[in-house]
Amino acid sequence: MRRAIALANASVERGGGPFGAVIVKDGEVIAEGSNSVTLNTDPTAHAEVTAIREACRKLGTFHLEDCTIYTSCEPCPMCLGAIYWAGIKRIYYGNTRKDAADIDFADDFIYEELARPLDERRLPIRPLLRDEALESFRRWTAKSDRVEY
Repeated sequence: MRRAIALANASVERGGGPFGAVIVKDGEVIAEGSNSVTLNTDPTAHAEVTAIREACRKLGTFHLEDCTIYTSCEPCPMCLGAIYWAGIKRIYYGNTRKDAADIDFADDFIYEELARPLDERRLPIRPLLRDEALESFRRWTAKSDRVEY
């Protein structure tokens, strides 16, 4: 956790956001990340996502089920989703999402939006061309050499 906090502090000094993350497997640091949203002009460049990408690259897998993530702040909904998709089994965090909101990094609105029915969300989300889109799902299902995830 101290390394994640140090990464967050270093990120601030470089002009990035105040977030850091470390992924550990079998007691060894596999990957690190810090927030580089503004530095890379990439809204997905959160510390946790950056660390997950690096860990997957290093380990040659998209399954990180034997790993733990230490993050300087409670993960936002995007990062939490990425952690679940990666299969990471444990999360430790420093600052809470309320602490983040107190310095204008508020993500409660996303949690609230996810709880609303699709037709009541602020961002319009509507289905389109479902029958055509299902073709890729049919192809995936028929594929005998597909890699499940």
